[in-house]
Amino acid sequence: MAKLRRGMAGRGARFLKDWSLPRQLAGESPMSTAARSTTSENLRPRLEQADRVGTSICPFCAVGCSQLVYAKNGKPIHIEGDPRSPVNQGTLCPKGAGTLGVLLSPQRINKVLYRAPHATEWEERPLDWAMERVAQLTKQARDETFVERLPDGKVVNHTIGIGSLGGATLDNEENYLIKKLFNGGLGMVTIENQARI
Repeated sequence: MAKLRRGMAGRGARFLKDWSLPRQLAGESPMSTAARSTTSENLRPRLEQADRVGTSICPFCAVGCSQLVYAKNGKPIHIEGDPRSPVNQGTLCPKGAGTLGVLLSPQRINKVLYRAPHATEWEERPLDWAMERVAQLTKQARDETFVERLPDGKVVNHTIGIGSLGGATLDNEENYLIKKLFNGGLGMVTIENQARI
């Protein structure tokens, strides 16, 4: 028991000696070394390990906040706001600050998964196959549901068999082109944007 007390007393004395507050209360200036401790002396900048810094744009909304992506050995280790950006001036909202977690999540799907009709299992497919399938099914749905004229003869040239839900990260120019392609080219009526949800 005495040994335990001596050990605790020794740790307590080291703690009080190392802790900056007692030294400052004893009269040492907080602008001097009194504000330092063993812990603070051993701290290193968290981004010191990065061997590259790249720029990116936050993927979560159409504001387009700039980000600095710190990487080590080709893998991102930290993401923060870019202070050079006139948009966000180095700040990020909670969603943007969580970009690294989304990027490195083990649950993130980064390959094409396909489940055939009535199947219970997903299977990997090549991206080219998926893009071709989307194009074929879009054309098939449009061809099967396209209406040129209403029963009264009014020209409508539209389909309600397919629709579009755009992402919040799309900017005005991208939305303009999507509207032109989907509405004018394919005749889609149902066009919505996730930013309104």
